[in-house]
Amino acid sequence: MDLARSIAAVLAIDPAAPAVEFDRRWTHWGELAGRAAAIRAALDAAGIGEGARVGVLLRNHIDLLPVLLAIFTSARCLASLNAVSPDVKLTEDIEDAAVPILVGTAKDWDRPGLREAAGRIGAAVIAVEDGANHLLAAADPALWTRVQAPGVAIEMLSSGTTGKPKRIPLPLRNLEKALAGAASYEKGRDADAVPKLRSGVQIVTAPLAHIAGITGVMNNLLAGRKVCLIEKFTVEGFRDAVVRHRPKVAGAPPSALRMLLDADIPKEDFSSLVAYRTGTAPLDPDLADAFYERYGIPVLQNYGATEFAGGVAGWTLEDFKAHWREKRGSVGRLNKGAEARVLDPESGAVLERGAEGLLELRAPNIGNGRDWVRTTDLATIDADDFLWIRGRHDGAIVRGGFKVLPDDVVKAIQTHPAVREAAVTGLADRRLGQVPVAAWIARSGIAAPDEETLRAWLKERLMPYQVPVRLKRVDELPRTPSMKVSQPALKALFEAEEG
Repeated sequence: MDLARSIAAVLAIDPAAPAVEFDRRWTHWGELAGRAAAIRAALDAAGIGEGARVGVLLRNHIDLLPVLLAIFTSARCLASLNAVSPDVKLTEDIEDAAVPILVGTAKDWDRPGLREAAGRIGAAVIAVEDGANHLLAAADPALWTRVQAPGVAIEMLSSGTTGKPKRIPLPLRNLEKALAGAASYEKGRDADAVPKLRSGVQIVTAPLAHIAGITGVMNNLLAGRKVCLIEKFTVEGFRDAVVRHRPKVAGAPPSALRMLLDADIPKEDFSSLVAYRTGTAPLDPDLADAFYERYGIPVLQNYGATEFAGGVAGWTLEDFKAHWREKRGSVGRLNKGAEARVLDPESGAVLERGAEGLLELRAPNIGNGRDWVRTTDLATIDADDFLWIRGRHDGAIVRGGFKVLPDDVVKAIQTHPAVREAAVTGLADRRLGQVPVAAWIARSGIAAPDEETLRAWLKERLMPYQVPVRLKRVDELPRTPSMKVSQPALKALFEAEEG
């Protein structure tokens, strides 16, 4: 797949046809093409050429889709920034990104500190609003430090390790292979097929600030399929979109599935659906069974990561019908061309099929396509290439599809002058899978904050999903004989209160 050529071909088929619905308003293919061309011209005028890194304050908004198209059709690199981050965190992320130009919605550029952060790295600032773009600040090339990322399609901001989030470079060739792989599952979308516009509307709720959102939008646009882009998942917004557009397939994270089930939406509202796709977080098979029993709709999970530009395993409708009972709880079968193995976490020895170990993967869209890439997931693989994810080796808490690293939260809590030490663990949650909770010890001689004050402090420094649902002040933290914080004992401390 040549991504730039494929995008251009689809945009040119019928410029007057509707392409994307956002906030109940349709944008046509020709409008997308024109707006993308205007963004490319603005980047050229700012001296941001081929291979340059373009920082985009991403959120689910129609004004940002042409920005993605402009970047992907001009061999530039999308450096993602999550626009739903708190102001303080987004300011820090902008400075850390050190890009030569930044693009965001006009509303986001009105937020405190963001334009000042752009100025400190010498970045030009472009605001997009209602299909137009405006240069708010010119670049200062004397301050540029990291301009180019040749051959890289996306730098995805991820919290894959402890400490500050890292940028994961996704080469263009890997993104193209991932998108081509996704296309191969659809009838009539092989590499030699003539591009065409298709009937039906696909609902996209996954955040554009995450790889699932970008690949979800791009897969559908490349297929010539209309997209209903939802700014943020809500039960009513999702139900309304399904009722109006009558898609055959729709989906959202497992936490959303629980919300839909609890809302007891009438069965006829979902009568068009033949499958519900989900991913980004562990799926409770009991939840999948309950949804199937209520609506008769199979729940098809997939498994992937930012580094993989999407999924490497998943359930098909055929596999669900044939294997759900015997493979229940699996994230699905390995995709065509993907290989997996598990290792002993201590020795690194390769284990036999059926054993639990640290998961390694190899596929055309992962790394260089030849070497094994190690994950932080514990897994088992059976003889039929079905994959089970058993937990995290890095201790991460997966809250509704978002990964929370305890060390990141601990560091944020301990920035408060009244906190001496803190510890974070995860508790099981019926809707979100897991949620973070924290215990902390007060520093002597300083007035200790109450729980809401400390939570407000954290909301300025963490993403909303990282903020603990409970903040418990303790005199001492439970410890092991080696004086490390005991995670089982810490968890038991909170579970005892629930009981």
